[in-house]
Amino acid sequence: MGLFDFFKKEKTAEEKQLLDKGLEKTKSSLFGKISKALVGRTSVDDEFLDELEEILVTSDVGIDTTLKIIERLEERVSKDKYLGVAELNELLKDEITQLLSENDSQDINAEAKPYVIMVVGVNGVGKTTTIGKLANLYKNAGKKVVLGAADTFRAAAVDQIKIWGERVNVPVVSKGMNTDPAAVAFDTVDYGVKENADLILLDTAGRLHNKVNLMNELSKIKRVMSKVIPDAPHEVLLVLDASTGQNAFQQAKQFTAATDVSALALTKLDGTARGGVVLGISDQFKIPVKYIGIGEGINDIQHFEAKAFVESLFAE
Repeated sequence: MGLFDFFKKEKTAEEKQLLDKGLEKTKSSLFGKISKALVGRTSVDDEFLDELEEILVTSDVGIDTTLKIIERLEERVSKDKYLGVAELNELLKDEITQLLSENDSQDINAEAKPYVIMVVGVNGVGKTTTIGKLANLYKNAGKKVVLGAADTFRAAAVDQIKIWGERVNVPVVSKGMNTDPAAVAFDTVDYGVKENADLILLDTAGRLHNKVNLMNELSKIKRVMSKVIPDAPHEVLLVLDASTGQNAFQQAKQFTAATDVSALALTKLDGTARGGVVLGISDQFKIPVKYIGIGEGINDIQHFEAKAFVESLFAE
C-alpha cells in the first residue's frame, strides 16, 4: 500500500462536515454573491458575465483565471443551451471543478520509502503548524513519520517543531539554532532511512530574502539529501496563507522562481472569505493544491479534492 492510498477513499460524513464548516466564509461571500447574481436569470447575458467577472476578481480568483472561467462558461452555454438558474449553477460548478482537476495532485514516485517532503514558505503562513498537522494525519494512518528542524535561523521555528514532535509523538531531528540547514537535512534523511520511516517532513527557512540566496540555500539542502536518497526530495510543498489573497500569489511567484515547487498547501481557509485564491493559484502556476487547512485544531487539515471542495462551496 502506497503512502497516499488512504486518501483515495471517499470523504467521510465527518470530513465533509469539517470541510463545510471550514469554507463557510468563502461560501457565503464568493458563492453567495454568485447565487444572488443568478436569481431570476433566464439567459447568460453580458450583464451577468460582467457581474460574475467582478465577483470572481474581488474574491482573489485572479483576472486570468476569471477570464478563463467566463470564456469556458460562454462556450458551454452556447453548446448546452442554458435553460435556467439550476442548469447554470451546475455548469459553473463543473467548469470550476474541471479547472482545478487539470492540476490535480500527481504524486511522483509515491511508492518511495521514505517519501521526503521539503516544506517551504514564509514565516507566519502556518508552515510549522501544517507540518505538525500532516505528521499527525499520516501517523494516524499508520505511517512512520520523522520531522526535520532545518529552519535554523529562527529559534521559535526549531522549538515549535520539537513541540509538535512531542505532541504527535514522532521523532524530530534537530541541531538547534544557527546551524547549517543542509546538515540538518542530511541527518534527517539519514535517520529516516535507518529507522525505516515512511515519511520525512523537513522544515526550511521562511525568510523572503533575495531570490539568489533563497535559491542557493534550497538547492544546497536538496543536493545533500540526494546523497542519501538519490531522488530526494520527492516533493517540494509550498505553504501559503489563503487569507492574504494577492500576497499569496506573490509568494508563489517568488518560491516557484527559486525552487521546483511540486505541490501547494493552503492554510487558514476557515478564517477568510478569500478561498477563491485556491482556484487562481492552482491555475496560474500549474501546481496542484494538495492540502487545505480548515481550522485551528490538530485534525483540521485535509487532502484537497477538487470535486469535494466545489461541492461544499456550492451546497445549499
